Amino acid sequence: MRTGEMRALCRRPALEDLQGVRADPRRPVDAERLLDQHREYVRVLRSACVDTCVLDPLPGHPEAFRVQDTAIVLPEVTILTRPRAVGRRSELADIERSLVSDRACLRLEAPAILDGGDVCAMDEVLYVGQSGRTNHAGLKALALGVLAYGYVVKAVEVRAGSCLCESMTRLDRGRILVTPANLDLGRVKGVEQVETVEQGWGAANVLALGKHLICSDAYPRTNEHLSRLGYDILEVGLSEFHRMGATVTCASIILDA
Repeated sequence: MRTGEMRALCRRPALEDLQGVRADPRRPVDAERLLDQHREYVRVLRSACVDTCVLDPLPGHPEAFRVQDTAIVLPEVTILTRPRAVGRRSELADIERSLVSDRACLRLEAPAILDGGDVCAMDEVLYVGQSGRTNHAGLKALALGVLAYGYVVKAVEVRAGSCLCESMTRLDRGRILVTPANLDLGRVKGVEQVETVEQGWGAANVLALGKHLICSDAYPRTNEHLSRLGYDILEVGLSEFHRMGATVTCASIILDA
């Protein structure tokens, strides 16, 4: 498997489409604050030496800034997903045009349903959440598609939350961050499991970039624990992301790491 310069793909939120999306109606999303937080997110990516391409907003698609949902990028192959939300599938053509073309591309087709946030890649193993966002056909199609490239797929039951990445993300080779109460980890073997201190939604979601971890400032005790383990913690305020159901990893696709 190859490695190269670390790159990322992001998309600015479409502010005019945000009113009421995934928000508590008593506390609507602050669109300007969301944009400020997205700018800071991109700045932190770049501070970690990540060459970051920021796409223009996609009008009519308020969740399109959550680019992670649309594609899984491995060193040898890109997999375009098929989100359960029908309205989000029209985002895929624009994402495909924006991704680098130096690797093969697979497209999931009906009846497969799979969300990029349900995939945690650990070297040659892809852990895939069995959640409301990914069906068995999606899991099977992914497994068949990546087999030729040397990857195996293992299902992880999501017991709480909407997708795997809220409760399990990669820290580095052989180590993951998890909130165990939210998952059935019986098939997760051969990796060290670091448990979150906070047990809330999204506490186990961090973006690993070499020695750096981009983390939400909503989980200070978990971030402190990770710092003691030797990681360089880059905290960002993502309150408006969270109010839309978005985590740290949702807003980027890492192309090489």
